[in-house]
Amino acid sequence: MSSEAELRLRERLSKLSRMRLLGGTRLSGELKRLQEQLERVTAEPTGEEIWEKVELARNEDRPYTLDYVERLIEDWIELHGDRGRADDSALVTGVGRFRGRTVALIGNQKGRDVKERTRRNFGMAYPEGYRKAMRVMELAQRHRFPIISLVDIPGAYPGVAAEQHGQGGAIARSQAVMSRLEVPIVACVIGEGGSGGAIATALADQVLMQENAIYTVISPEGCAAILWRDAGEKKKAAAAFRPDAVHCLELGVIDGIVPEPEGGAQLNHDEAARLLGASLEAALEELEGLPGDELKRLRRAKFRAIGSVRTAAR
Repeated sequence: MSSEAELRLRERLSKLSRMRLLGGTRLSGELKRLQEQLERVTAEPTGEEIWEKVELARNEDRPYTLDYVERLIEDWIELHGDRGRADDSALVTGVGRFRGRTVALIGNQKGRDVKERTRRNFGMAYPEGYRKAMRVMELAQRHRFPIISLVDIPGAYPGVAAEQHGQGGAIARSQAVMSRLEVPIVACVIGEGGSGGAIATALADQVLMQENAIYTVISPEGCAAILWRDAGEKKKAAAAFRPDAVHCLELGVIDGIVPEPEGGAQLNHDEAARLLGASLEAALEELEGLPGDELKRLRRAKFRAIGSVRTAAR
């Protein structure tokens, strides 16, 4: 398991490597030094180690959104319904106090037992859930509340009813709303960050991941079924696209990794909440004071830059 020191080192290395005009500057030397230090600290994880992260991210004993709300948010008031069709229990929304700030919070909730998992659809949101989230985002915009988004979703619900209710459009509109907001947004993947279902509520100024979370464009099983026509090749798929936090940081998909208790967040909910709370607070403090127009500009630039490729000058 990665130490806090290793995670901080990887985070610094990732931020430096994404900065422009490194060549011929002192930053290039710092980048090389950090890379060499990191290579001494750890070797590239094996496919089995990456699959272990997938299993930890899916562990049914991990803290879910309401577990963190209970430990981190005071005066919590949950808000229900999309003001149109229904209240989607897969997405929890509300307002409360987080370390002296009034915040709006959005988060997926999978459920602990069979009955609750069925009611919450295993955390897989319908369009009604995204419309509810957008309603709370606009409330936060109106009252200038920062937004915290906790992501833990295998993927948006792919059923016929969800498609009939406009699933794709709801995901797109949610991203569009988040791109226009002029309040600070911090998102953290606390378990599974699956495909469009995750990015719908993760278009944030700071995107974090817990140490044993995963963030994927497709599930390992889905990827294996497409590439090898065999979902049983899921470990091979996970090793190929590397959905773990360390690789997401190195790719620039996220901005930081939140450490977990030894053995994983599922073993100590209180300590996991303490570590998550510290990271969320630091991210909000970093964004505090930035004008709304600047937040919006930087957020859009950040997501437009993901996946860009620069070629070396000839």
